[in-house]
Amino acid sequence: MKKTLPSVVLLVSLAAVAAACSGSSSGGLQFGGSPSPSAGASSPAATASPSPSPTATPSPTATPSPSVKPTETPKPSESAKPSVSPSKAPLVSPTPKASEKPAGTGTEASRKAVSWYYMKQGKGKVPNFPAETKQYKKGQAVWVGTGKKVYLTLDTGGDLGDVDKMLKVLKDNGVHATFFVAGYNAKAHPDFIRRLVNDGHMVGSHTMSHKDMTTVSDAEFKKEMLDFEKTYKDITGKAVPPIFRFPYGTYSLHLLDLTAELGYKSVFWSTAMRDWEPRANGPDDAYNDIMNNLHDGNIILMHQGSKDNINALDRILKAIKKEGYEFGLLTDFADR
Repeated sequence: MKKTLPSVVLLVSLAAVAAACSGSSSGGLQFGGSPSPSAGASSPAATASPSPSPTATPSPTATPSPSVKPTETPKPSESAKPSVSPSKAPLVSPTPKASEKPAGTGTEASRKAVSWYYMKQGKGKVPNFPAETKQYKKGQAVWVGTGKKVYLTLDTGGDLGDVDKMLKVLKDNGVHATFFVAGYNAKAHPDFIRRLVNDGHMVGSHTMSHKDMTTVSDAEFKKEMLDFEKTYKDITGKAVPPIFRFPYGTYSLHLLDLTAELGYKSVFWSTAMRDWEPRANGPDDAYNDIMNNLHDGNIILMHQGSKDNINALDRILKAIKKEGYEFGLLTDFADR
């Protein structure tokens, strides 16, 4: 009689390996900000999509593990960050090569380019945030508040979108928001800046050029900030509020230090979405991105140029209030 046990064991082992390879992992890794101009892909995916059936057409999206350094693309419900046109530029910027390191005084480690992200924990729960936050100095940055408040922020590094509709929805709902505007947009549309200020909204610096600031020298970074200050003052006659958002959410610990030295607090976020391009389900995706991650102290990032965002805005604002939240302005954090 032939011995068959080794063959059976081999077959069972192969079946187990095949099963493991076919499984999918899930996670809550979320990026935000606009797509980075130097990356080949936008931001990391947050959740793996199931394998398509024989009749399905979409391809599944890989899910990065929270323990892996984020280099992928944020899921369709997560935000990233635009260059000149939010629909064209990708998100995460790689660390510059040694020959491309900007001149300055920071150590090699402090100059390492990193990208902001968060890991969703479910509706009503504050997300988890990058390990780098433990190295921030007191008062340098804010990414989530406390209490039953939500902070709506809109980045304007690309197209302005339907300004009239957006401002009417905000006014009708009695909501004041914070706008991080690129200086070239402020220069080109000074009346827009004046409308924001007159309506009681807050305007923060988003640099003049909306470049990835980890690729410029310290002197260039300071010039970007000072030129924005002058532009805002020329338009409004007032000093710019001391809040700042890094384009693409890409920064370094050294740049956090420089930003603080210039008198600014860096503002990140705890909810965002992949909104620099049209969404599969249109405004419903924008609504679900926000409502499924709503939590105390929620700092929401939207891109102003997204039609889906603006079309969903009224529904979003009303739903947030119905959940018992009130809207705050980043003045709550500006001097802390």
